[in-house]
Amino acid sequence: MAAEHPMTIGVLSRRAGLPVKILRSYEDFGLIYTVGRSAGNYRLFDTDALWCVAMVRGLRSLGLTMAEIQHLSVSYLAPAGEPVGPQLATLLGAVRARTAARIAELRQLVERIDAFGAEHVDELAGHADFRSWDPRFSDRA
Repeated sequence: MAAEHPMTIGVLSRRAGLPVKILRSYEDFGLIYTVGRSAGNYRLFDTDALWCVAMVRGLRSLGLTMAEIQHLSVSYLAPAGEPVGPQLATLLGAVRARTAARIAELRQLVERIDAFGAEHVDELAGHADFRSWDPRFSDRA
């Protein structure tokens, strides 16, 4: 344990710049080193928890899911476990593939938006009304 006094989750929240709710979920996933609970049953952390939070944030920023980070953490913390690097490389490959697929989906969405805009130039400019396409409105005209 670090030489300083243990932190409550509120202090950790302020120091880490994350809401308590997120830190609780990190702890529930087993991703934050804790030093137990106080006599009043408050969660207690030392400065090592700040390192854990930074690692989780870094992995999240790379697109890993909480479940993937938890799985990686289990391997990392296993006694005499295999190096975690190859497993992380595999996860990053999966994240890259997911991201590439999402980019392709977003490109298709941009194409649909552009096609819609080209097809409805007058309506979008206010020179025509979309209601003219609606059978309920076109019957009134």
